[in-house]
Amino acid sequence: MTKTENQQLMNITKSQIQAFEPDEFHERSLAILSEKLEKSGLDITDLISKIAAFQIAIPSWALGAGGTRFGRFSIGGEPRNLEEKLEDIGILAQLTKKTEAVSLHIPWDIPEDYMQIKAKAESLGLKFDAMNSNTFQDYGQKESYKMGSLGNASKSIRDQAIAHNVEVIRIGEKIGSKALTVWLADGSNFPGQAHFRNSLQWTIDSLKGIYREMPSDWKLLLEYKPYEPNFYHTIIPDWGTSSLICSQLGDRAKVLVDLGHHLPNTNIEQIVATLMHQNQLAGFHFNDSKYGDDDLTTGSIKPYQLFLIFCELVGGASDGAQAWDSISWMIDASHNVKDPLEDLIQALEAIAIAYAKALLVDRSKLEEAQNSGDVAGAQEILQAAFQTDVRSLVAEARMQSGGAADPLEVYRSLKVRENLIKERGTGSKATGL
Repeated sequence: MTKTENQQLMNITKSQIQAFEPDEFHERSLAILSEKLEKSGLDITDLISKIAAFQIAIPSWALGAGGTRFGRFSIGGEPRNLEEKLEDIGILAQLTKKTEAVSLHIPWDIPEDYMQIKAKAESLGLKFDAMNSNTFQDYGQKESYKMGSLGNASKSIRDQAIAHNVEVIRIGEKIGSKALTVWLADGSNFPGQAHFRNSLQWTIDSLKGIYREMPSDWKLLLEYKPYEPNFYHTIIPDWGTSSLICSQLGDRAKVLVDLGHHLPNTNIEQIVATLMHQNQLAGFHFNDSKYGDDDLTTGSIKPYQLFLIFCELVGGASDGAQAWDSISWMIDASHNVKDPLEDLIQALEAIAIAYAKALLVDRSKLEEAQNSGDVAGAQEILQAAFQTDVRSLVAEARMQSGGAADPLEVYRSLKVRENLIKERGTGSKATGL
């Protein structure tokens, strides 16, 4: 394949997308749904506008095959550099019209030419979302993070980890990012291995040093995780600890919620509501899980939970608890057996569907049922929204924005993965885990 043909592949034309008409039932389904929703007092045009405007960032590490502790299986055609990762995200943007930003992970994706990479992103209609630091791996730095980073007992190692985060901030400034995401693997595997209080305080002090280096228009997104790779104790194991630390850093430090970073059966929607109530919700890493931090496709396991989370998000924003545009949205998943681009298309669709359903909830009737103790009535109100098939509404929002009626169908019909393999080879491997 020539470079010119490759460029045509990376920039799927509008005419190529429009060549795939929606199925014969789309208009009929949309008309029936519109009639039903309008009878409920909902404005279809407003709903479509809100769905179309909702955008989710794609992480730079999600374009290649993931893996587990036991192995990694290549899918072929993986992006070999940051430029090709941007091109892959550009494909997602063209087909889904649901993403317009990329979140970089450093040092996996340090731009070689900042002006060039920024221009490349702009040519694809993309911008740069939150930057992600990495102190959970050794990648050639002077001292090892085997026993932790920001919470390490060694000051020189803590200083090294702080310096790395500051470097990530400086890289982000050059490409137009406005946020830093920090996730720590710091903790211990055995009783007595670490001093709980000291390691927590060292972490707080280190984060204060990083926070001071952030530009005044940046925010810090502090993630949490109950276990893995440390299984006895993790320094920031839950939303409460993350919130506690953020309150000591400043009002531009908030809690990032990764849907997989919870113990089984945790009420994540309650966590979201609590954080919004305190104006401390930084944003999301969307994925799904069956057992733990499985990093599965968003909405593939617990679609009702995803819907309930969006109910709290929509409700919190409409009640004035926290502004919708103050929250960051990003996918964070691992693609072990799926084509990553197909997985991301499915995830973006599932997120849009959950959001659309949450917009249908009659909040005044729900509040009335809650205040009167009508338990069954409240459940019926939520179920009525959740069981509504909104796929035609989501598709219409996408098509009106210039996207495909069925992004996955177009992706497969245009043989995007096959062409990527021809261009990049079967053995290409994206940077990351």
